[in-house]
Amino acid sequence: MYFSDFAKYLERLEKTASRLEITAILKELFEKTDKSEIKEVVYLSLGVLAPNYEGVLLNLAEKMVARSISLAYGEDLKKVTKLYKEMGDLGNVAESLSVTSDALRVKKIPVSQVFDNLLTIAKDGGEGSQDRKIVKFAELLKNLDSLSVRYVTRIPVGKLRLGFSEKTILDALGMGEEEYNIHPDIGNIAKLAISHKLSTVSPKIGVPVVPMLAQRLNSTTEMIAKMGEVAVEPKFDGLRIFIHFTRKPKSLVWGYTRNMNSLPMESFPELKDIGKYIKADEIILDTEAVGLDPKREMFVDFQKTIQRRRKHDIKKSSGETPLQFQVFDILLVDGKSLIHTLYQIRRQKLEQVIIDGGPLRIDESTITKDPEVIKRLHEKYLKMGLEGVVVKRANGHYVSGRTGWNWVKMKEDEGSQGRLSDTLDCIVMGYWKGLGKRAQFGLGKILVGIKNGDKIMTLTKVGTGLTEAMLVEIKNRLNKLKSKVKPKEYEAQKDLIPDVWVIPSLVVEVTADSISKSTKHSLGLSLRFPRFIKIREDKGPNEATTLKELKEITN
Repeated sequence: MYFSDFAKYLERLEKTASRLEITAILKELFEKTDKSEIKEVVYLSLGVLAPNYEGVLLNLAEKMVARSISLAYGEDLKKVTKLYKEMGDLGNVAESLSVTSDALRVKKIPVSQVFDNLLTIAKDGGEGSQDRKIVKFAELLKNLDSLSVRYVTRIPVGKLRLGFSEKTILDALGMGEEEYNIHPDIGNIAKLAISHKLSTVSPKIGVPVVPMLAQRLNSTTEMIAKMGEVAVEPKFDGLRIFIHFTRKPKSLVWGYTRNMNSLPMESFPELKDIGKYIKADEIILDTEAVGLDPKREMFVDFQKTIQRRRKHDIKKSSGETPLQFQVFDILLVDGKSLIHTLYQIRRQKLEQVIIDGGPLRIDESTITKDPEVIKRLHEKYLKMGLEGVVVKRANGHYVSGRTGWNWVKMKEDEGSQGRLSDTLDCIVMGYWKGLGKRAQFGLGKILVGIKNGDKIMTLTKVGTGLTEAMLVEIKNRLNKLKSKVKPKEYEAQKDLIPDVWVIPSLVVEVTADSISKSTKHSLGLSLRFPRFIKIREDKGPNEATTLKELKEITN
């Protein structure tokens, strides 16, 4: 497929708001795409070059893209910058300038060639790479028609967002999420789907699995009624980490967060000799990394644990706060998937292949059908400084996502009608610059929302709980996420337009006294007396609270 034809589909998608229509357009696009190019078409439709966990980035900032546009069309950089300020979209700037350029230079270029060019730019590193990237990107733009230029230019600056996600692509391919959850590489899954090879999908070393998540209930009797016989485990307040280990061709370890970001393993020296505690050649473990206070012989809180990801002096910080990895599930052993194996069998395998000691500690597990046993264990673990219990269906499979009643965690407050019994993980959609004292920080309140399908809808404004240090940190993070226009997936009423929109990336934890109906917020609901708690370093937008979950945690 020529990229010029692909760009016409992107334009149709950009002009479409209906989820059903978007799905239909994607289905048509995929039907007309050869399987040799389906991966590239899928990646580029999402504005990426690879799955997120591979960390393949173009590293072309807005100023560098502006220089590429200037170079491609022989225009003064000041003019390009001025047009950008007027239009608010570098893609539109490049398109307008390309229309007046020499049309004879435009070539029919296949999607695969454009993708390869972008991948080459992404992989260029080292001394002088920034200048080379600018020149290479300019050469690519010169050879494309004006419509193609609009969309290619938006990719490096993260502004291609067309209002759909991997879920919509799966719908267009006519498949569910199970295979994608096991191997979350949407390009690879698309190729397997149109090649009728989805049955080959299995967990793989070096590829994260979408994690299984817990529902919330506050009645142990209801837990037994919904789940039958259960396993009760302690709930630790740590960092969810999937550990991938292989001995062949040499001992290697990978780590992934719950939102499937790869972790620099030099941050976790505790795992250097992990092979000593594993009786298998390759393995995938689901764990919770918990920081320890060696002096007081107790666990530290989440904020202290997560600092290990940002520390520079790892040797010193690992001595101050060593990590212990609480192992609670196993997904792969020596090439055999355990995804569809019952919990109790997975547990037996876990105890067979893990030597309990060193950095790896197997969670306690109590099998019961008695609601009172769950209550007693919940109180026991709370007194130990943990977060209570996680209750798991004893005959359940490993089901990615928060689906069904396979895993459940305890609500703490029963409350009255409309009262929140848990905190919410919300997506920061934008912010107001602030008045009075907060004006000096450039941030007063943040606008947050939650997911409703592919849409992100406003829920509340949050200012309470933001310390001066947190105002600075959040502002610095949001500076990198600014969007001159409201992202397509956002829904917000006219009287709730922030001073600055940001693309969906940062997730924060908030609490409130209760939830009430609202005519101001697009969700139709709002929080009473919302309060900021913390940034959720371990979560991405796809793991934010959903409307369905919000209804479940209000009584």
